[in-house]
Amino acid sequence: MISDLLRGLPSLAGPLPAFDPAGAPADPDRLFAAWLSDAIAAGVTEPHALTLSTVDPSGKPSARVLILKDLRDGVWHFASSAVSRKGKELANTPWAALTFYWPALGRQVRVRGAVSVANAEDSAQDFLARSPSARANALLGRQSDVLGSRHELEEALRASVEQAPDAVAPAWTLYHVTADEVEFWQGDTGRKHVRVQYTRDRAEWTRTLLWP
Repeated sequence: MISDLLRGLPSLAGPLPAFDPAGAPADPDRLFAAWLSDAIAAGVTEPHALTLSTVDPSGKPSARVLILKDLRDGVWHFASSAVSRKGKELANTPWAALTFYWPALGRQVRVRGAVSVANAEDSAQDFLARSPSARANALLGRQSDVLGSRHELEEALRASVEQAPDAVAPAWTLYHVTADEVEFWQGDTGRKHVRVQYTRDRAEWTRTLLWP
């Protein structure tokens, strides 16, 4: 049974780093930068990958993995097509949750906030910084549509690659999540996890310890 398989898998086996919440900086951006550096040093694969969670008009959630593009002044940046499922859901409900998980360190970072859209120039700049294959795929503008066959995809990508190298997908959008809540979760092998929550009131951050 799969339950027996799952029960036999270790979780938070360690060794895990210590985290003293008393030394946490006043600004969550600084703590995230430090934890990201730790994840890179620990050899975590794609430490900039995040799970983006959105809801559809009926309140049903969706989640998928994207890449963090930037973090400045409490604003977290990611990009996608505005006509994709997530783009449509964000247009309807402009709030999102972001989750980072670095298992080698037993660490999670959870972010929640309002979503806004960058200007066309910044979105285009982000698009042109993508790899040629990523640009070719996005230029199709077909994300989440039903695909008839892999051959159909290959033919469409071949035609897309032949477009001008400076072409920009019109629906490509750089999104900003202005965080009002950021939680840092440090796992502990004895399950005495450390949780520090930052909440923002205008420009001020408040730190709070949470029960594990």
